[in-house]
Amino acid sequence: MSKTEQSLMEAFAGESQANRKYLAFAAKADQEGYPQAARLFRAAAEAETIHAHNHLRVLKGVKSTKENLQGAIDGETHEFKKMYPEMIEAAKADGQKDAERSFNFANEVEKVHARLYQKVLDGLGKPQENYPYYICPVCGYTAEKEPPGTCPVCGAKGEMFKKMD
Repeated sequence: MSKTEQSLMEAFAGESQANRKYLAFAAKADQEGYPQAARLFRAAAEAETIHAHNHLRVLKGVKSTKENLQGAIDGETHEFKKMYPEMIEAAKADGQKDAERSFNFANEVEKVHARLYQKVLDGLGKPQENYPYYICPVCGYTAEKEPPGTCPVCGAKGEMFKKMD
């Protein structure tokens, strides 16, 4: 890998992280009653997304939907089979209960994501039903068609779930 490709990968990761961080900052500013700060954080987050997408485009990181779905399955599977189990064990060893809980939530949800991606991949080229997904705001659990009564991962109430069309 060339130095430029490595730089593009690092820039993509940094811009992606800045986007997520700024959206979290915007939510906090809204919560504290600072709407202008919140708007600025959201605007900057959108700009960071543009930067990240530009870097990914140059890296030729977006392929066909079939290839993208397989890449997503591979990534999610790596996370729940290797990455998060190692992180969970480290958090346990360090006595970091909050981190252990966060990693466990993500680990369980990544299994669901891999399964959902596989379902869509298996259906490519065939008539498919269109329906929304629902996301748990506590752990990220993703449900098809309608939210559960309670989240099977964290126990959050289904009415808290966010609809994604």
